[in-house]
Amino acid sequence: MEKPGVKSPLNDRRTLPLTKPIHAPTGKELSCKGWHQEAALRMLMNSLDPAVAERPDELITRGRTGCVARDWPSFYALVEALKNLENKESLLVQSGKPIGVFRTHEGAPRVLIVDWSQSETQGFATYNRAALGSWTSIGVQDALLTAYQTLAVAARTHWGGDLAGELVVSGGMGGTGGALALAATLNGAAFLGVEVNQETITRRIRAGFCDYCVTQLDEALRILKIAIRKKQPVSVGLVGNCAEIIPELARRGVLPDLLTDQTGAHNPSQGYLPAGLSLEEAERLRSQNPKDYLEQAYQSIAQHVTAMLELRRMGAVTFDFGNNLRAAALQAGVKDAFVIPGFMSEYIRPLICEGRSPLRWVALSGDPTDISRVDDLLLTLFPEDNDLCRWIRLAREHGRFQGLPARAAWLNREQRIQLGDEINRKVGRRELVAPLVLAHDLLDCVSAASPGCETESVGNAVADWPLLDALLHAASGVSWVALQRAGRTGEETWLHSTYAIVVDGSAETRARLQRLLANDPDFALLRLKETGHCAQ
Repeated sequence: MEKPGVKSPLNDRRTLPLTKPIHAPTGKELSCKGWHQEAALRMLMNSLDPAVAERPDELITRGRTGCVARDWPSFYALVEALKNLENKESLLVQSGKPIGVFRTHEGAPRVLIVDWSQSETQGFATYNRAALGSWTSIGVQDALLTAYQTLAVAARTHWGGDLAGELVVSGGMGGTGGALALAATLNGAAFLGVEVNQETITRRIRAGFCDYCVTQLDEALRILKIAIRKKQPVSVGLVGNCAEIIPELARRGVLPDLLTDQTGAHNPSQGYLPAGLSLEEAERLRSQNPKDYLEQAYQSIAQHVTAMLELRRMGAVTFDFGNNLRAAALQAGVKDAFVIPGFMSEYIRPLICEGRSPLRWVALSGDPTDISRVDDLLLTLFPEDNDLCRWIRLAREHGRFQGLPARAAWLNREQRIQLGDEINRKVGRRELVAPLVLAHDLLDCVSAASPGCETESVGNAVADWPLLDALLHAASGVSWVALQRAGRTGEETWLHSTYAIVVDGSAETRARLQRLLANDPDFALLRLKETGHCAQ
């Protein structure tokens, strides 16, 4: 029986198969009862666009378990619920499944999402990154900014400005690692990415993120040696296993200038292939003897990280890129794994201490000119910010839209407020085709509690800052907000919060934006000051 004040969106239990690709609606016409609901619907569907999702037929946006809904009945129920959602109601979503609609008010979030780990609760679909279950993913694009910004800071820190003539080496070229190849070349580097699945590399080449795919280390090194000598940016995807290739680099004395990793080490049972196995052999072992598979995966991670430590001792600038590689290696017996620093403490946290944090925006119209006009707006508003302007120009030239056109950038408090206000004004004057969505990215030490990567050494990292973050943004008037927990029993638990807000040109939205965009960097700085990681 339905509770008073609640109506169930789950009356229709269709199990329709995915018979054709899913694409978000575009244009100015609404299929929902308001733009907040419409935006949530379009972003949910955009997460499964073939250009965005890794395996859309399995509801997977990224990796092997990065689902946007618990199952297909839940996905269709979400679509139906959003279409019927009134402007004074809020939809509750529990781990990828809609569970009820409550009467609230127009200023409340239209959707409230809580996502708990699949391994903690059977059948609950989530992933160790909040952008997926929160419906704010924009494909490899959402990783490109983080990768670019990290390498840009590393270049200034160690090489005086750019990576021309330097060799960057990483493992994994999936949804996140694939962006690193392009980020490296945008910073002038020669890049070697080691990936077990040749099709994954081919996909990155088709998307314009990587230049070459090779199957032999000697061939990869030949291409890279020429590029380094000429100081030309080039990216090479090598089909191979990091547990074999990285030790081989150490044995040969091939020293990367910068060494990191983007394999799926956060989930060794699904995302890390044991050395010595083909893809088919690994899949068979995983299904027939998952315990043995996991043991072999951990052994391979230990070999991988041991080789990284050796290259670090030889002089390679080495860091963990937030994929839990060090924690997995420590569990596998590599006692000095955390000698390798994390990317947050080394390169990203200083940006936060400057008052900057990442923001992404998505054109609900589906029209690339809306993003182009926002690019022009940024270049006009902030011509003195050389780093920002350089990024926007590079992203325009080299980035490719996937699904709904989108962009992201690191902005300070004043820039965020001014940009949000100007976008809202342009939508109101119909200078943009349709409203945009602004979404909060993940790297600010507040929205995340990830002690092995994002919030490394900040302290109190398993607790309540993401909870407070979600509550604050819900109170500030976001369109929807998600709180997600991921982890496995006996291993590290990660907690994230994410929000999105629709910029529809109204005066009411302007007030929301003023509150929201002012709060973000201030709240991040509050945490860092409290923990002693930013000057008072």
